[in-house]
Amino acid sequence: MESIILKVYVQPKSAKNEIVGPYRDGVKIRVAAPPVEGKANRGLILFLAEELQISPSQIKIIRGHHSREKTLRISGPQTLSKLGL
Repeated sequence: MESIILKVYVQPKSAKNEIVGPYRDGVKIRVAAPPVEGKANRGLILFLAEELQISPSQIKIIRGHHSREKTLRISGPQTLSKLGL
């Protein structure tokens, strides 16, 4: 199964969920969930899963659980094509 590593910068407690675009060496994503008790992490995973049309279990936070800068592993067939890579 193919997978990619994606660096994201998360802006929690935003007005809406959206992918802003390139930021530093990754992607900036806004999530509506607040940064308490893992809600922003869960919101990020659910939002990306919906955008990529994959299961949330295919997205794992591998670094940055308590930081705005996170590293994700996104796995599954056709992951690269869904991201436009």
